[in-house]
Amino acid sequence: MKEYDVRDMGLAPSGHRKIQWVRDNMPLLRGLEEEYLETKPFEGVKISLSVHLEAKTAYLCLVLAAGGAQMSVTGSNVLSTQDDVAAALADRGLRVFAYHGATQEEYNRHIEMCLENKPNIIIDDGGDLVSFLHEKRPDLMEEAWGGCEETTTGVIRLKAMEKEGVLRFPMVAVNDADCKHLFDNRYGTGQSVWDSIMRNTNLIIAAKKVVVVGYGWCSRGIAMRAASLGAQVIVTEIDPVKAIEAKMDGFSVMPMAKAAHFGDIFVSATGCCKTITTEHMMSMKDGAILTNAGHFDCEVDMEGLEKFAVEKTERRNNITGYKLPNGKWVNVIGEGRLVNIAAADGHPAEIMDMSFAVQAMSAKYIKDNYKNLHNGVIDVSREIDDVIARRKLESWGIEIDSLTEEQEAYLNSWKI
Repeated sequence: MKEYDVRDMGLAPSGHRKIQWVRDNMPLLRGLEEEYLETKPFEGVKISLSVHLEAKTAYLCLVLAAGGAQMSVTGSNVLSTQDDVAAALADRGLRVFAYHGATQEEYNRHIEMCLENKPNIIIDDGGDLVSFLHEKRPDLMEEAWGGCEETTTGVIRLKAMEKEGVLRFPMVAVNDADCKHLFDNRYGTGQSVWDSIMRNTNLIIAAKKVVVVGYGWCSRGIAMRAASLGAQVIVTEIDPVKAIEAKMDGFSVMPMAKAAHFGDIFVSATGCCKTITTEHMMSMKDGAILTNAGHFDCEVDMEGLEKFAVEKTERRNNITGYKLPNGKWVNVIGEGRLVNIAAADGHPAEIMDMSFAVQAMSAKYIKDNYKNLHNGVIDVSREIDDVIARRKLESWGIEIDSLTEEQEAYLNSWKI
């Protein structure tokens, strides 16, 4: 098996500096690294990982390797891989197969190379590793115990596999852990999406009309941060309960066909396809900015736009302009891929510290319990969420109360 396929090993020193920076700002993972160096919970365990390959992910890989894991690593998005970080991991002796700007063929080849170690544990972001194993190379899953899924889109795909009865091992829905979705999806996405939009457009957000497609945890964070920057926020939804919540949170709510007329900036974060279509684009203002904060590049209908547009040009770095048949232009950031990671640095280190602590502890949970788990999507244990939350508070120097014996007895009693 080839040990690595990266763009340029000469970039490794830059990658090492990036990894050290996030390590200094990820106290939960540092604590796990110290613990795992001593206990070696993954000794001899083969782990294949496909997550956005930047510094925070690299540090997770090194923490797992410190615990004895034999790591095989690839990226989960061709534009989010940072070549210097990939080189740094290869320089540290990990098997790494990824580079920025890979073609779809190269991306698929890297996934296959990552899986050639016949992993015991799969750590996935979006479901491509698990899907590839089941569809293309089932022979490589004969030693698989199970795995962990990082994001909403991947959990949706896994639940579809479970419903069809084809998922052949247990997968922990890391995305659904409280210490992941309540903070990563909301505060991480909220900050990193607007970081990307602002740095790539160099435009002010205040006084603009921002259309947020969907109102799940990611969209809540995006809408909240847009409002705090002074934008007028419009939310589109298909779920009546979430629509009510968006309205009560102070946002306008309307169908996408109507919102398309008003928006200056559009952000889709649903996990579904074609939430912004070419028909919607024809109703938009000249110069509207389109972005996607969902995992795959199908939320904004990029395939349809490529065929529909009469002209295409690079407007700025990471921004492509498309001239529509009506003469108006729309501008797409990051090729319609995850705007916060394909065209920026992704979530803050402190946020990913929590998410990746959930990943590391859930991987250990799989290793310790896979023989007793069903082949399907399973929840993160309450104990893992509790440990991570308490360690996070401790890292901030925050103490909280505990129930007294009298209070516990009161809460567990039903008698008057």
